[in-house]
Amino acid sequence: MSAAVEAKPQQWQVTEPYLHLRCGLGEGPYYEESTHSLRFVDIKKKRVHTVDLAKIPYPNPNPNVDPTSSASPAAGVETIQLDVPVTVTADIEGVDPRERILIGVKYGLAVLDRRSGAYEYITRFSADKDNERLRSNDGAVDPHGRFWLGTMSDFGYDLQPEGSVFLFDGTRTARSMRHPVTIPNSVGWSPDGKTLYFTHSTERIIYAYDYDQSSGEVSRERAFYLHDGPGEPDGFRVDVEGNLWQAVYGESRVLKISPEGKLIGEIRLPTKNTTCTQFVGTELFITTAGMQEGEGTPEEVELSGALFRVDVGVKGVDPFLFKLNKAVDPES
Repeated sequence: MSAAVEAKPQQWQVTEPYLHLRCGLGEGPYYEESTHSLRFVDIKKKRVHTVDLAKIPYPNPNPNVDPTSSASPAAGVETIQLDVPVTVTADIEGVDPRERILIGVKYGLAVLDRRSGAYEYITRFSADKDNERLRSNDGAVDPHGRFWLGTMSDFGYDLQPEGSVFLFDGTRTARSMRHPVTIPNSVGWSPDGKTLYFTHSTERIIYAYDYDQSSGEVSRERAFYLHDGPGEPDGFRVDVEGNLWQAVYGESRVLKISPEGKLIGEIRLPTKNTTCTQFVGTELFITTAGMQEGEGTPEEVELSGALFRVDVGVKGVDPFLFKLNKAVDPES
């Protein structure tokens, strides 16, 4: 009897950007279902972008948009400029996202007033003194309405294993769940909510944990996927079939990883620094980071920092909503 033939990995090829805002470090894409819009951040330029998906056609004949231009809202893009790095966003339970959203910023979690552009911290990484060396990075809301958020060395400081992964439960206290880490990235859950995944970029490992659905506690850490390549796994999202769609920084691709931790597909892109993914229906949106001249081919540099999209034929797991304790709600 002949051995079973292993299925050939799926492949997708993306050649053109959907939108090109020339991000320094595009990250944290999030689908705002109530308005059919996509939010994402530019960590380096300290911006939150919101794209009205109904206003911008696909394919987009003119993907280049100046986010600082007054014409941007008419083009379907709105941009909020902050004074600190903003790294990730989420919706808040019971709050209209057109008014306020949750954001990860320099020193912790904050609520952003989208109309005024002002934000207010609801909790910080340190209850004593802010650590100037550190900033937030990626994170996500868990099934219990809490927020997992990592910290790492900020721009301008040498990269060190000095960060942590914190868990915020809606109060003013942050709980350290893992320390030290160097570049903590995406956190996500399997469709049945029984497994938590966490990407530690510099280790090139995606970890898996048992997630207790009643208590929210995690246990039994193990290596789910070990990346073999020159790049580093960055942000991911999980689809309804349990696959992870993992962006790889430095390799011009997004990996499709099965629930068993096997590489079963890839999306190829025309620029190197893919950073994170987000489902909108069966389409996957992909953020990227900017490159400097000489860091790649002229095309790779030109298209760096753009937003891409591709139909992959499967839907993603819906995000959870953050439960904001009224005692720390800046509007309460």
